[in-house]
Amino acid sequence: MNLCLNTELTSTRSFRYKSTVASARTVKVAGKSISMANSVKVAAAQMTSVNNLAVNFATCSRLVKEAASAGAKLLCLPENFSFVGDLQGESLKIAEPLDGPIMKGYCSLARESNIWLSLGGFQEKGSDDAHLRNTHVLIDDNGNIRSTYSKMHLFDVDVPGGAVYKESSFTEAGKDIVAVDSPFGRLGVTVCYDLRFPELYQQLRFHHDAQVLLVPAAFTTVTGQAHWEILLRARAIETQCYVIAAAQAGKHNEKRESYGDTLIIDPWGTIVGRLSDRTSTGITIADIDFSLIDSVRAKMPVSKHRKPAEFWNQPL
Repeated sequence: MNLCLNTELTSTRSFRYKSTVASARTVKVAGKSISMANSVKVAAAQMTSVNNLAVNFATCSRLVKEAASAGAKLLCLPENFSFVGDLQGESLKIAEPLDGPIMKGYCSLARESNIWLSLGGFQEKGSDDAHLRNTHVLIDDNGNIRSTYSKMHLFDVDVPGGAVYKESSFTEAGKDIVAVDSPFGRLGVTVCYDLRFPELYQQLRFHHDAQVLLVPAAFTTVTGQAHWEILLRARAIETQCYVIAAAQAGKHNEKRESYGDTLIIDPWGTIVGRLSDRTSTGITIADIDFSLIDSVRAKMPVSKHRKPAEFWNQPL
């Protein structure tokens, strides 16, 4: 079952592999083997963050409660969920360590609502006062931080017809690939501009066994209109993973606007969750169906057909 709150599902599944596995599975979470159902409900949020931490937290709280009430066990929030600055340097001023009051508030929110949270693009304090880390934080339903990933590819781009961005001027690039076990499968953790670099997603699937790829984002309107859906569906198809892409949407201030279009995509590349309004605030919900992942991968075994790294390193 796929459900959108404050939305309508605009895509229907036109193709479906038959389930070939049992109705339950065993997963490892924090080193413990746990028996789980063969599908689990997850949600992705869309919002328009501003330069007010309290206002954004109130919006996130409402979305978390909606997701939990609908039975979702994981809610993915977009990049910059907690803050989008109006002026240059504002993000650096509010950046905090992961044990600071901002993240503690979101940990409490997860615990109180008994839901996992994927927090994309938190402004984590960097190694000096001139830099922060764009950090994707995973919090479990007990309010504990399970994993963090620092954005690897920084957005230094002169957008055609748009603004010039230089994320590296105030952000430290991450170096580590992150995949983590969860009740929703093995999660591959990324942020926004990472989406344009398929080798990261190939690594997550074929070397780190990811089943679900998380892509919180704040795409510009120009790049979003041209590439957002195409890139997301490509990553899902080529890795045979679910992709959950929570997006910032609409006008944050006079200088910045985000494309929106929060999506959940299955391993066949079908959109199974989408808000009917590309720029509204709300959530979309879909099931992660592990039998579908297994079936797609069994019937099109690209992992077996891939050439090994040494094949490409042969002399010409």
